[in-house]
Order: sequence, then structure tokens, then C-alpha cells
Amino acid sequence: MANRQALRELQTRLADRLQIARTQGVAPSWLAVEAGTKKYLFPLSQAGEIFPWVSTQLVPYTQSWFAGVANLRGGLFGVVDLASFVSGQVAPPKTELARSDCRLIVLNSALQVNCALLIDRLAGLRNQAAFSDFSEKAPGAPAFFGHQYVDPNGASWQEINLQVLAQQAHFLTIGA
Repeated sequence: MANRQALRELQTRLADRLQIARTQGVAPSWLAVEAGTKKYLFPLSQAGEIFPWVSTQLVPYTQSWFAGVANLRGGLFGVVDLASFVSGQVAPPKTELARSDCRLIVLNSALQVNCALLIDRLAGLRNQAAFSDFSEKAPGAPAFFGHQYVDPNGASWQEINLQVLAQQAHFLTIGA
């Protein structure tokens, strides 16, 4: 008897959530990360699995932002240092303590690029309600930049369209 009641309650909650989703529509949601001194938002639909830092095998004659290749769950992934790629500057080496916060964010397999982005810190999940303001893409900004959001504390968060990033010639050309 208790199982039937629990099942009815679950069905009621699911029906309520479906109704809310239909009336409110789908709001954007992001994975919030920090790379270097900047804060970024990755669309959840374009981000894949998150891995703790693993050492990479360096690849000679590659761009300074290409950190090497890593074996993640038996797959070989190119690792791009996001802060270095966006800034165009070589990132200073990280200490072991700093590396403990680093994560590798794999791009969604639907993007068909075996790539992981090296970020300095995860900042959690965000939805549009977490921000007090946003602005359109700045003129001259990279093609993969989306809106810029401001949280209630005044911190600026840059949305990155991972699908557009994965199609950029500069991103795909790792040779120096």
C-alpha cells in the first residue's frame, strides 16, 4: 500500500514538473568554470564529462595553448588550456596545489572532437536566474563568445559556445 502511495506522489511531482516546463519553456543552463582570471559559462548540452587533472603527454611542435594528450577512460583526448587559448598568452606553470583544483572538461561527443578543456576551477551549475544582467556579444569578440552575464556580486561571466569553438580553424590547428 505504501508503495502505491509513493508511486502516486512521484507521478504527481513529475506531472507538475512537466507542466511547469511546458509553460515556462527551456531556460539556458550552464556549467560555470574559471580559467585564469576569467569566468566562463559552457552550455550543458555541449559539455561532456568532467575529469580531475591527469598528467598529459606533451606533443612537440604544437601551439603553446595545447597542453598535450591525455588518456581519459581509455580514449585519447587533446587537451587545450582554455585560459592560454583565449588570451593568446602562455600560461605560467601551475603548482601541484593549483593542479588539484584543475579539471578537464570533455566536449560533448556529438561535437565529434576528441578534446578536453583544461580549466582552473569548477564553479558549479548556473541558470539564467543566477544573473542580474546580461549584454550582447561585444564587437570584435571571438566567434565562439556568446552573451556576457553579470551575477548579483558584479562578477562578469562570458558564455562560450563550445560547438562554434570546436569548428574554429584556429582551435583545430594545433601545429605551431
